Amino acid sequence: MANEEDDPIIQEIDVFLARSLLEKLYLFQYPIRPASMTYDDVTHLSAKIKPKQQKVELEMAIDTLNPNYCRSKGEQIALNVDGTCTDETSTYSSKLMDKQTFCSSQAASNVSRYAAAVYKKGELHLTPLHGILQLRPSFTYLDKADAKHREREAANEGGDSSQDEAEDDVKQITVRFSRPETEQARQRRVQSYEFLQKRQAEEHWVHLHYYGLKDSRSEHERQYLFSQGHGLAENTELIKSPSEYLMMLMPPSVEEENEKPMAPSNVLSMAQLRTLPLADQIKILMKNVKVMPFANLLGLLGSGTDPTAVLRCVQQVALLVQGNWVVKSDVLYPKDTSSPHSGVPAEVLCRGRDFVMWKFTQDRWVVRKEVAAVTKLCPEDVKDFLEHMSVARINKGWEFMLPYDEDFVKKHPDIVQRQQMLWMGIQAKLEKVYNLLKEQLTPKKKEAQSAHPLLVSGEQRVNMAKAKVKQNYGQLEKEFQRQKAEMKSSDSSAKPDVANIRIKEEPVSVEEPMDTSAHEGLNNGLVNGLHPAQGPLDPVNGHLPGGCIDRVAQELKAFVSSTFKKQFVLTLSELKRLFNLHLASLPPGHTLFSGISDKMLQDMVLDTGCKQILVPFPPQTAASPDELKVYALWEAGDTYDQHRQVLLEIFSKNYRVRRNVIQSQLSQECGEDLNKQEVDRVLKVSFCSLW
Repeated sequence: MANEEDDPIIQEIDVFLARSLLEKLYLFQYPIRPASMTYDDVTHLSAKIKPKQQKVELEMAIDTLNPNYCRSKGEQIALNVDGTCTDETSTYSSKLMDKQTFCSSQAASNVSRYAAAVYKKGELHLTPLHGILQLRPSFTYLDKADAKHREREAANEGGDSSQDEAEDDVKQITVRFSRPETEQARQRRVQSYEFLQKRQAEEHWVHLHYYGLKDSRSEHERQYLFSQGHGLAENTELIKSPSEYLMMLMPPSVEEENEKPMAPSNVLSMAQLRTLPLADQIKILMKNVKVMPFANLLGLLGSGTDPTAVLRCVQQVALLVQGNWVVKSDVLYPKDTSSPHSGVPAEVLCRGRDFVMWKFTQDRWVVRKEVAAVTKLCPEDVKDFLEHMSVARINKGWEFMLPYDEDFVKKHPDIVQRQQMLWMGIQAKLEKVYNLLKEQLTPKKKEAQSAHPLLVSGEQRVNMAKAKVKQNYGQLEKEFQRQKAEMKSSDSSAKPDVANIRIKEEPVSVEEPMDTSAHEGLNNGLVNGLHPAQGPLDPVNGHLPGGCIDRVAQELKAFVSSTFKKQFVLTLSELKRLFNLHLASLPPGHTLFSGISDKMLQDMVLDTGCKQILVPFPPQTAASPDELKVYALWEAGDTYDQHRQVLLEIFSKNYRVRRNVIQSQLSQECGEDLNKQEVDRVLKVSFCSLW
């Protein structure tokens, strides 16, 4: 409201629509004239028009007496065009370039929104324009000059020849009969540039008479720019609501698009596509894309589209292959068409392409030689079929280009069942046409399941591991008691095999059992590398004596400290592997054979000055829980402590970082301008166990 008060209405003007010059009024746009041509002294010598093409030619006189006119240039141009002879065919009879020709071209294809306005006595009169023509200088006189030059050269050469050479030689003439023109050849000829130019040249010029600005006839014609009657009957178009009036001034863009030339067949405008019915949209999309998941199809159709209607329409133009929609063959090869490579009719092409699609319903891989041997089509046609829906793999064949869409198969079992019935009918037809054998009907391998592996989250893996431990715990306990009884009865002096050592498995009730499944081959009648009969440290009620606990803690701390000083960053899985190797190198009866749990090992890592780095691994990662736990020595006392801490901070925010980001972050935090080699050295020293 404040803006309206600051900008008050000064005057209201009545608008009238004049119809007297409707479809007769043109706007001419002249170029910038040279100084020798002005609007006051220009004389139109002649004017002509081709109404169908809306093409105009104007011939204007040039003021040769103007001081800005170069007389020598004008004489030279006239001499080049007409030569020394002066006759009726001469372009410049005065032997001076004293006129200029202007040719028109359309400035806009749609001029329905343009009008000429005349303001008089508080009234605005509008007359719609029928065309806007831009006038540009025509240089056809240069073509005449070139033609004259060639004629003079030919005449000079002919004059030097002798009388004998002037006699015509007898030449043999070959008569050829043209073949009957086909419909396709005629259409190509009609659409050719030469044919269009010929048709435009055949239209006759209509000569016009030019009237000057101050001529009485011009004054009379200018009166038609005003509305002849001010009644409502003459201006019903302007008695509209504001929205209708704006629609008249600015028509929808769809009208312009309908008048634009047709785009190539491989170019698709999404703006034009949205104006079509849903069935036509899906048909055009599938014909251009060939293979598409249902989710992508919905995304291209825009928000708010009913998925049920899309499913109903897509089944009319596509078939389901491995959960994805593939366009039908009869859509790509309509009736009465043929192959551009071999000329094979569309029916044969459709059968061959259906065979390729059916093969992909049986297997993810197809061999081109097998398809060519069955369909008996040329290699180019078979290659076109395969390129529509698959990708070539070296030494393997052609693989279906999209992964198996398991989500669509689970959500729409009724559609999948209906499509399977359709494929059964297509298979029956293919059997009759190609005489397929049983070996060709049965797939070699059922790789559909392996092609789309299921993703298992980390929590599911943990639950599966706990269930497996509970299942095997009873069997392991019985095996342990049996081995213990056998060892007590055998010779206690037998030396154990240090290679068969594993970390003691905790009971099932422990939250984080140490996973030693990778080292199950080390168990051969030994518990933690110590023969039960030889163990000097027998637990009392499941607990170790106090002095033994201190010795175990000291030995474990020494191992953890020395390990992290060599390899500054370790996962729990790698640390357990190194601990198993360390136990294998110890003599029998060592204190570390008393049993070390995951919790004891992790607590000792934290007590030795290490920190757990919470790396944000992606939720769909296939790593085990122990591989997701990362520990790092925070201060090692070397020159790379600061660099290492910066790197650990970076990886605590993202599990994958670009090298240039690491380089810039190190340079910013450490105040050093590190090059690529120095960054590589820091990464190698800090993460030698992981990278």
